[in-house]
Amino acid sequence: MKDLESWLKERRITEVECLVSDITGIARGKITPVSKFMAEKGMRLPESVLLQTVTGDYVEDELYYALLDPADIDMLCRPDSSAVYPVPWALEPTAQVIHDCYDKMGNPIELSCRNQLKKVLALYAEQGWKPVVAPEMEFYLTKRCEDPDLPLLPPIGRSGRQETGRQSFSIDAANEFDPLFEDMYDWCEVQGLDIDTLIHEEGTAQMEINFRHGDPLMLADQVFVFKRTLREAALKHDVVATFMAKPITNEPGSAMHIHQSVLDAATGKSVFANEDGSMSQLFLHHIGGMQRFIPEALPLMAPNVNSFRRFLPDTSAPVNVEWGVENRTCGLRVPDSSPQNRRIENRLPGADANAYLAIAASLLCGYLGMVQQLNPSAPVQGRAFERRNLRLPFTLEQALERMENCSELEQYMGHRFVTGYVAVKRVENENFKKVISSWEREFLLLSV
Repeated sequence: MKDLESWLKERRITEVECLVSDITGIARGKITPVSKFMAEKGMRLPESVLLQTVTGDYVEDELYYALLDPADIDMLCRPDSSAVYPVPWALEPTAQVIHDCYDKMGNPIELSCRNQLKKVLALYAEQGWKPVVAPEMEFYLTKRCEDPDLPLLPPIGRSGRQETGRQSFSIDAANEFDPLFEDMYDWCEVQGLDIDTLIHEEGTAQMEINFRHGDPLMLADQVFVFKRTLREAALKHDVVATFMAKPITNEPGSAMHIHQSVLDAATGKSVFANEDGSMSQLFLHHIGGMQRFIPEALPLMAPNVNSFRRFLPDTSAPVNVEWGVENRTCGLRVPDSSPQNRRIENRLPGADANAYLAIAASLLCGYLGMVQQLNPSAPVQGRAFERRNLRLPFTLEQALERMENCSELEQYMGHRFVTGYVAVKRVENENFKKVISSWEREFLLLSV
């Protein structure tokens, strides 16, 4: 707290946003004067915020009180001094501080997404391993739209025109939104977010930001903050930035590709490479674990009904957990690299996923393969779309059923977390079913 207090004083911070991530990835917490923040050294929040749905609802009462204390008590949220960021868009000098969640005995709250990632990293540390990740975030820029029944449209760029057609990797198309991206880069630099490349993706006004590789917890924090930052930069320029997995009909979906590798914690050498530079058994086991368990952990990477609209054959979104070198039709791509930089790109998570949980799940699947010595299938040469084995669940309902029946996920993530997560997503799915879509009105209204 002394380091944190010095940081706040040096920047003359007057307000602190005390944040935790809920299951969806929404920032929940309190805004408090800096004097009160330093006096209380954290905040108290109802533990129930960790079981809140994206619509603001909660799981059914019977399960709610089975997973939480019947008295609906508060949890203790303690600030992490390594997860402190300025809020450059605020009118007053403001900081946002990410907190960890504990019960009154000082035990980490199992329902906390950040605690789940820390738990997975501890598993690696016990083996003397150090995972490294690099997320890639895709998103769309759209016009502001007040009516959710209306389709989203591309925004107006500097030229005064809307973008039309596919503009993959177009510099000029990306430059249409230079003022927005200049603010984004400036704000990210102020916050110390380690972003790297900006590219124009395949979709109309679809972009991608890459993060430099590093510690998984630090990168998950940065993705959490980056989403807030980009949304604020977009709103400043009268544009909307969305991380929905599939926001626009007939356009590509948005992914959060996760590049992951594992180092020997003592030497810093990659455990994915043998001395001669060839693929190590641990590397192959890591892939084997991802192939075996990603279909069970898929709701942590594709958490919404909309997430499954990304998974279409013959698109850049994979429909499998095959693997191959430099093969983008595979769910698990191995980029061409030096042996020390050998890594796996998990192409299955959507941009709508909670970064803490997507990274935790992806690393946990690989870890299970390493400790259980699971062998992968043969690498794919050519189009993986033609392979029919290792199929993924087709719907959120199927995926949730597989997740709740996976003994390994319950063992390592905990019964309360798996049960609570599945329950939250089922409530969201039921809410979705209650809404009549425009497709139903268009094709069924006068035809059936």
